[in-house]
Amino acid sequence: QVQLVESGGGLVQSGGSLRLSCATSGVISFYRLGWYRQAPGHQREEVATIMSDSSTDYADSVKGRFTIARDNAKNALYLQMNSLKPEDTAVYYCYYESSIPSWREIWGQGTQVTVQS
Repeated sequence: QVQLVESGGGLVQSGGSLRLSCATSGVISFYRLGWYRQAPGHQREEVATIMSDSSTDYADSVKGRFTIARDNAKNALYLQMNSLKPEDTAVYYCYYESSIPSWREIWGQGTQVTVQS
């Protein structure tokens, strides 16, 4: 059974850094892992994703500032966030998508990131 548990959120000053972690227990293989975020009054949006072939993709708003990484040995997913801006304030969610044995997606419970100006 796949479970996703995020950690590492918190309060940081503008320009600061945070690293989010997602414990991806039960993940043996995946089609895509990723980080999404949702700010108050906004729809959930994709931040960064990593595919099974290790290719990555980022939202334009975070390119050059955020880095997604997968550690298979630790069964964990990370999001290194640098040069944080107030507009990065949101709840960040870890995401898992698989096509084996059938198509499914699983979300973590989310972790709050607040960036003060």
